[in-house]
Amino acid sequence: MRKIFNGISVFFQRADMLLLSLCILATVFGIVVASSTTRYLGTRHYILVQSAALLIGIVLYVIFTFFDIDIIAERREILFAFNLLFISTLFVWGVEGTTGNRSWLAFSWMPFNIQPAEICKITYIIVLAKTMSIYRRRISSAFSILQIVALLGITVGLILVSSDDAGVALIFVFITLMMAYVGGVGAGWFLTAFALIGLAAPFAWSHLMRTDQKQRIMMIFDPTIDPDGMDIRWQTKRSLLSLQGGGMTGQGLYHGTQTQAGALTAQHTDFVFSAIGEELGMIGCLFVLLLLTAIVIRCIHVGMKSGSYMNRLICIGIASMLIFQIAVNVGMCLGVFPVIGLTLPFISYGGSSVVTMFMAMGVVSGIRMRPAPDSDALYIRPRRTP
Repeated sequence: MRKIFNGISVFFQRADMLLLSLCILATVFGIVVASSTTRYLGTRHYILVQSAALLIGIVLYVIFTFFDIDIIAERREILFAFNLLFISTLFVWGVEGTTGNRSWLAFSWMPFNIQPAEICKITYIIVLAKTMSIYRRRISSAFSILQIVALLGITVGLILVSSDDAGVALIFVFITLMMAYVGGVGAGWFLTAFALIGLAAPFAWSHLMRTDQKQRIMMIFDPTIDPDGMDIRWQTKRSLLSLQGGGMTGQGLYHGTQTQAGALTAQHTDFVFSAIGEELGMIGCLFVLLLLTAIVIRCIHVGMKSGSYMNRLICIGIASMLIFQIAVNVGMCLGVFPVIGLTLPFISYGGSSVVTMFMAMGVVSGIRMRPAPDSDALYIRPRRTP
C-alpha cells in the first residue's frame, strides 16, 4: 500500500500535470460538444463511450508516464512487427467507416471500434526515433536514409493496401518528414524526396487514385466542379454554411440550425469544428484552436528540454501528429483542404482516438519525468560530425 501512495506522490510531483490538465479540458469540451451534435439521435451512447474513453485515457496517461521509454524503444523490432500484424488484422476483420475506408475493427463485445493505425502511430514514432538515434552520428548517410524510407514505405504501403486510407497514410509521411528534419537529415535528401514525389505524382494521379479522390482535390481549385454543392461539394457546403451561420458568438449550444437537425455530415467526428462554429461561433473555434495549440507547444517544449536525442524526436513526432490532424481537419471544414476523414484530436468523437491521444501524451509526460542529458542537450538538430 505504501508503494502505491509513493507512486501517486511521485506522479503528482514529477508528471506533466499541465499537459494532463489541458488534455482533460479538451476532452471534456469534446464530450459537451458530442452531447449537442448527437442529441438529434436520441441516445446517450456517444457521451458514455467518450466519457469511458476519457477515464481509460487518464489511467493510460499515468501508466505510460511511469514507463521507461528507453526500455520500450530497445525492442523496436518487436514494436515494428506489432505494427505490421495489428494493421494486417484489417484484412480479416476490417469494416468500413463513414469515409468508406476499411480502417476499423469492430467487435460486438467492445463499446467502440478500434482504428489500428491510430495506436500504431505511437509505436511507429518510437521505432523511428530509436532507429534515427542509433544512426544519429551519420544520420544523412545513404544507409540511414534507407532505414527511414524502409520503415515509412512498409508502414504506409500496408495501410494503403489493407484500408485504402490515404488520409491516415499521409499522417505517417508528415511525421517522418518532421522527425527527419529535426533529427538533422541533410537538405539534399529532402530535395531528392520532393523531386521523386513530383516525378511519381502523374503516375499516382492516373493509375492509383480513384475518381472521387481526384474530384475532392480538384474542387478546391475548379469552381465548375459540382457548383450547386449537391455531390462532391456537399460536405464542404454544409460545413461552410454552419460556420457562417454561427457568426461571432454562435447560435447557442444545443440550438444550431443544422447541427440539431443532423444536417451536417459527420458532425460529431470529421466536421465537429463546423458544428462548434455554428453553435459557439468564432469564439468557440478560437478557444478550441488555442487549447490544441497549447497542447502542441507543451509537447515541443518537453522535447526541447529533454537531453536525449531520441526523446526529443519522440516529442516532435507526437507534436507533428497533432499538428497535421489539426491543420487538415480545420482546413477540411473551411474548404481549403480536401475531405479525407481525419478527426480533430481530443475534440472529435472516437473512443480509440481519445485513448490513443492520452497514451501519446503519457509518453511525453514520461519523457519530462526522466530527463536524460547527453552531449547534444542544447540542440534540437544534432551537431554534425565530420
